[in-house]
Amino acid sequence: MVETTQPTIQLALRPGTIDLAWGHPAVDLLPVEAMQRASVAALARFGADALTYGHPAGPGPLLAWLRARIARQEGRMPAADEIMITGGISHGLDQLLTLCTAPGDTILVESPTYHLAVRIMRDHPLKLVPVPADQDGLQVDALAEQLADLQRAGQRARLLYTVPTFHNPTGVSLSLPRRQALIDLAAAKGLLIVEDDVYRELAYDGPPPPSLWSGAPTGVVARLGSFSKSLAPGLRLGWMTASRDIIMRLTGGGLLDSGGGINHFTALAVTLLCESGDFDAQIVRFCNTYRARRDALLTGFADFLPPDCSWYVPAGGFFAWVMLPRGIKGTELLPAAEAAGVSFIPGQRFHLDGRGEQTLRLAFSFYPPASLTQAAEQLGRTIAGFRK
Repeated sequence: MVETTQPTIQLALRPGTIDLAWGHPAVDLLPVEAMQRASVAALARFGADALTYGHPAGPGPLLAWLRARIARQEGRMPAADEIMITGGISHGLDQLLTLCTAPGDTILVESPTYHLAVRIMRDHPLKLVPVPADQDGLQVDALAEQLADLQRAGQRARLLYTVPTFHNPTGVSLSLPRRQALIDLAAAKGLLIVEDDVYRELAYDGPPPPSLWSGAPTGVVARLGSFSKSLAPGLRLGWMTASRDIIMRLTGGGLLDSGGGINHFTALAVTLLCESGDFDAQIVRFCNTYRARRDALLTGFADFLPPDCSWYVPAGGFFAWVMLPRGIKGTELLPAAEAAGVSFIPGQRFHLDGRGEQTLRLAFSFYPPASLTQAAEQLGRTIAGFRK
């Protein structure tokens, strides 16, 4: 978080800098009017029940809407006791780590990975083992070797964290053959996959690939979904689809027994927003806007980056991943880029083992196309000048 003298604003942009480090939705795209209508409607329909403690698993109307939508889109409906409302991906991940691990346990994490998820994992604390990924996602063969190495050492991995669809930071999606191979391996080894599925709705070139959860036997995958990218992050509202055992243990635990359902009023307001059709309209608005922004940034890469740069083409999500020319490190390039008016996150920050020195993550969600084109031009000029 950037400190600011305006306490109601979370993000403070630096004047004169196109800051592509921030994986945030554009403020002017957020559904203020739709949330106003839904909040008023929730109070009108539910009255004081909207303002009291909620059901531990979340309000029935939202769970019913989610179950029906998941069944329609993914071909599998979670049972009523296989889904719960969370406070978003971070809350759901923290709860799963609390339930399924103990300090000192080993867990597997694809690398590169979402750097702030790593901070949550380190809060517990755990031994984190990176699993390499490439342009087709997590390398399942390498995962199998690591599981075998751990077994020979008398150790067991408690779970695997992965973002298989429109990955943060690279934007790639796990290939269909690897999805099935990963499911089969996890089922055979008794490994719980924690699937961070936050970007599923933001697909720009056709439907997203199937979730791991939708194709896995019960108990193999705990999938985390969220309204943070598909509606608004300030809602702090998401959900989990997992085995009955996991859901029952979480909803029967002390946190929800003490506080009731997570973000109860917000969940009811979002229910009515979704039922009204405003959710689907917001998804269309996001996808149309972000697709144009992605295309502007990628066109800028082709026009302005040196020919020995390369990048992945994300089919969804918020991020582009750039591979720098040999000998240029992202951490060293950053000060020069910021002096030229563009910023990013060096790729090394998304690795557990110091790799990724010659990569960058750039978010295209926050800025309009003209600014993204300008950012690509400034970045290209900086790279070209940096190695002279």
